[in-house]
Amino acid sequence: MGAPRRVGLMVLWGSVPLLLLLLPAAEPVCPEPCDCQQHQHLLCTNRGLRAVPKAAAPHDILTYSLGGNFIANISAFDFHRLAGLQRLDLQYNRIRSLHPKAFERLGRLEELYLGNNLLPALAPGTLSALAKLRILYVNANEIGRLSAASFSGLGSLVKLRLDGNELGSLGDSTFSGLPNLLYLHLESNRIRWLSRGAFAGLAKLRFLDLSGNQQSSLRHPETFVPLQSLHTLLLAGNSLQELAGGLFQHLPALAKLSLGGNRLAHLPPDAFAGLGSLKELRLEGNLLSHLPAALLEPLGSLEALDLSRNALTALHPDAFARLGRLRELSLRDNALATLPGELFASSPALYRLELEGNAWSCDCRLRGLKRWLGAWHSRGRLLTVFVQCRLPPALAGKYLDYLQDAQLPPPPDGAPCPAAASASPAPLAEALGGNASSAGAALAASTARLQGAPGPTAAWPRRAGTPRASAGAPPLVSDPCAFNELFLYNLSVEAVGSSSVTVRWAVRPHRSARPQGPPRFRLLFDRFGAAVKFQRFVYLPERGEPAATLRELRPDTPYLVCVEGVLGGRVCPVAPRDHCAGLVTLPEGTRGPDPQLLTLALLAANALLLVAALAAWASRLLRRKVLGRRRKAAPVHVRHLYSTRRPLRSMGTGVSADFSGFQSHRTPRATAACALSEADLIEFPCEHFGDSGGTRRGDDHLLQRFAD
Repeated sequence: MGAPRRVGLMVLWGSVPLLLLLLPAAEPVCPEPCDCQQHQHLLCTNRGLRAVPKAAAPHDILTYSLGGNFIANISAFDFHRLAGLQRLDLQYNRIRSLHPKAFERLGRLEELYLGNNLLPALAPGTLSALAKLRILYVNANEIGRLSAASFSGLGSLVKLRLDGNELGSLGDSTFSGLPNLLYLHLESNRIRWLSRGAFAGLAKLRFLDLSGNQQSSLRHPETFVPLQSLHTLLLAGNSLQELAGGLFQHLPALAKLSLGGNRLAHLPPDAFAGLGSLKELRLEGNLLSHLPAALLEPLGSLEALDLSRNALTALHPDAFARLGRLRELSLRDNALATLPGELFASSPALYRLELEGNAWSCDCRLRGLKRWLGAWHSRGRLLTVFVQCRLPPALAGKYLDYLQDAQLPPPPDGAPCPAAASASPAPLAEALGGNASSAGAALAASTARLQGAPGPTAAWPRRAGTPRASAGAPPLVSDPCAFNELFLYNLSVEAVGSSSVTVRWAVRPHRSARPQGPPRFRLLFDRFGAAVKFQRFVYLPERGEPAATLRELRPDTPYLVCVEGVLGGRVCPVAPRDHCAGLVTLPEGTRGPDPQLLTLALLAANALLLVAALAAWASRLLRRKVLGRRRKAAPVHVRHLYSTRRPLRSMGTGVSADFSGFQSHRTPRATAACALSEADLIEFPCEHFGDSGGTRRGDDHLLQRFAD
């Protein structure tokens, strides 16, 4: 901000004025390479500093930013005058040593950032004077050991970052002096061993990150006993091969547990005992080949479970029986060949299920899973699930939901096909809006229709059993499949834009069988050529017009749009391929012009051009006639404004002379002639354009500077 300003004081002593002293101005002044904001914030970030500069008015400074410099040492006097400092940023320097008394005068400091330096340790007592400190970052240093004395006096600390250091172990009572700590980051160290009392005194801790370390086993439940308030525990990316039974039983408030990216091949049945509040469990990227039947029973509040990228070959039918609140489940990239149909029947809240990336054997053992998927999809309660067949070879690459039950052969080992059973009567009844018996009848009727066998009187009758209309009345329909085939037609796409499209279709006259009520319609739209499927359903209101506008589409993208009927809350399990249309949205910012309007605009433009051409021709003809008459009437020779023998060159000559400084290789200024011919009417003096005085030389020199 410049040198300090000083105010002179003049005093009269007798009759002689005397300059007594120079006083500094009252306003604070920043060090030369820094900036000040509101006289309270000193900003010295990224200034190439190798030492801490001295502030001119240190008592008013609240924040001091020194990040991104080359400071290597912090002495005892660098901050001893900054008693009012509340925030100190020393990140991204080269600090190797902190004087034990460097912060002893900073009793009001609340935030201290020492991350991304070269500190080898935190000497005992260095931080003891910071009684009001709430945030401490010591991440990405070279700290190899910690003790309770390292954090003595930090009773107000709320967040502590120690990630990215060289810690190899945590001893007893390392954090016992931090009773108010809520967030503790220990990830990306080299921790191999945790003492049983490592977390003593952390009764309020809510977040603990131990991921990216080198622990091979956790055997002592006492390790986590003090963490009664812990909400999130991250243990991913270690080398864990063993978890003790009941390891987490003393964490009643735990809501998220991450164990992904380890080497767990087996889990004890009571591994998750006591976790009644757990909502998210991540076990992806391990070596699990099976799950004990009772493993997940204690997790009654679980909402998200990730078991992807393991080696699971089979799952017990009751593996998810107690997970009534489960919403998201990932089983992708395992070694599953078949799943029991009742596996997900006890999870009515499930809406995201990932099953791709397995070696599915599409035989009759998957019929139960196929029926459950169809029932849940019919209510729109489940996003699209992809079960792609790998065996038998005749069905390789096909998807389970596009196959008929009759196409699913017996198992390759010759085992009998499982008996047809309704999947989860209670949840299915809830999904279909009826009781368990009606749900079972509907499911049996659907199975009979798909297999081509006669079924009982059901909510989904076969197409051949659709009641016929009496003479003079529209036909009566109750089957959604028959409704799609017989009464839907003429699907068309119009008003295509870059992010929206309008779809219309027609419906033949019909009568709905009571109590289903009037039919509704559902639209499916999907992107072509996308690696990740994008199937979306849009349900239209009852008694609505057979048209819909899809919005938030991607520009210049191909889509497939299908329409189908919904009768009594049910849809046909077979995809309505006959009622689909393809389209490509317009590029961003482009709208399809109306051909008629475009044609009219072109015709109008042509007409205007023709009129303009005729007007120009007529004007020229008229001018020639007028000039001819004048010449005949007055045979006096008059000098024209512009010579017919030679064009006016005064302007061109003058400008060339004026800018001769830029073209020194051309004719010198002294040889440039300004005299005009006798045939020119207007003459310009030579000095007006080609002034050779000293002023023009200065202008030429200035122009040449900018040109360079």
